[in-house]
Amino acid sequence: MKNSIRTLREERGLTQGALAERLGVSRQTVNALETGKYDPSLPLAFKLSALFAQPIDAMFDPELPEESAR
Repeated sequence: MKNSIRTLREERGLTQGALAERLGVSRQTVNALETGKYDPSLPLAFKLSALFAQPIDAMFDPELPEESAR
């Protein structure tokens, strides 16, 4: 799943470690989120939404396969 977490984090001058601390997760989790290797749980998605003052659907793109988008 594509997302804009890295961009939002960098715009606010946060390190992965600082973001992880604010979210209550590990730095490795933040890295996995940013690289698309991990999809956040719903509670974590809401924390990200609140922290960045962005709607969840503005931060995440589910990359639906073309056939299911019809």
